[in-house]
Amino acid sequence: MSPLPQRHGLDAVRLRTPVDGAWATMRDHLVERLPRVPPERIDAMLRERLIVDAAGPLAPDAPYAPGAYLWFHRDLPVEVPVPFGIGVVHRDEHLVVVDKPHFLATIPRGSHILETALVRLRRDLGLPELSAAHRLDRMTAGLLMFVVARDERGAYQTLFRDRLVHKTYQAVARHDPDLELPRTVRSRIVKERGIVRATEVPGEPNAETLVELLEVRGGLGRYLLTPRTGRTHQLRLHMSGLGVPILGDDFYPDLDERPLDDFTAPLQLLASTLEFTDPVTGRPRRFRTRLDLESWPASAGAGEPAAG
Repeated sequence: MSPLPQRHGLDAVRLRTPVDGAWATMRDHLVERLPRVPPERIDAMLRERLIVDAAGPLAPDAPYAPGAYLWFHRDLPVEVPVPFGIGVVHRDEHLVVVDKPHFLATIPRGSHILETALVRLRRDLGLPELSAAHRLDRMTAGLLMFVVARDERGAYQTLFRDRLVHKTYQAVARHDPDLELPRTVRSRIVKERGIVRATEVPGEPNAETLVELLEVRGGLGRYLLTPRTGRTHQLRLHMSGLGVPILGDDFYPDLDERPLDDFTAPLQLLASTLEFTDPVTGRPRRFRTRLDLESWPASAGAGEPAAG
């Protein structure tokens, strides 16, 4: 267990030094181990007693110790605040289910650390062990589930890994009267590390989505999307491939990388239901979003029902 408390809802980083290391000091090892951190910053952290081992703060001239554990908190990037709140849909001793807003990442990664659903909820709900059972794309809004206790995390994450959670999404896109729906879309999707977009390639399908048209309003359609797999950007790619890309999609069919402080025209994709048998209590669970999509507000009344 870390000797350092959480900071801003984040655990300290833990490093283990190599058993066969040949560095003279721990400082020398850290300079080589952390190439993205300037050596002068490592020196400052050591002087300020911000790096600790099992015995306490590490001295700036501490000799290298093989197989030792070190803990410290990383410096945080400057982030643009996401000006939208998180709505709690359900909370009990096992789960927290929320409505994540558009533009908020699920977990800390890259340039998004404090402005993530996990860190906000740990802080605001006072739940330091909270962990994500699954993820939603930063641009997608809607239902997101978190596990309260660390020892129950695996059971709930396994539900999603083994596709035992029935999920549905709503999307708004152009209505094409010539597009025959409902239909099941199958394709092979590949996402390479370091490349922001996924691609559909020839080969055995690894992604499957049922696409249904719910209603039509003013040249737009409201679609029900039921993914049977969980590939990166699957719903966005499948809708784009049908010729009706989701409104507000900056990735498909064309890439348009917007500034991180642009919170206009959100992707019109909403995680709307989650349904499963609880692996801890054995009870059936069903959650429904309380959000509406900006381009399809419930207050505008019903549109024309889909034909067929």
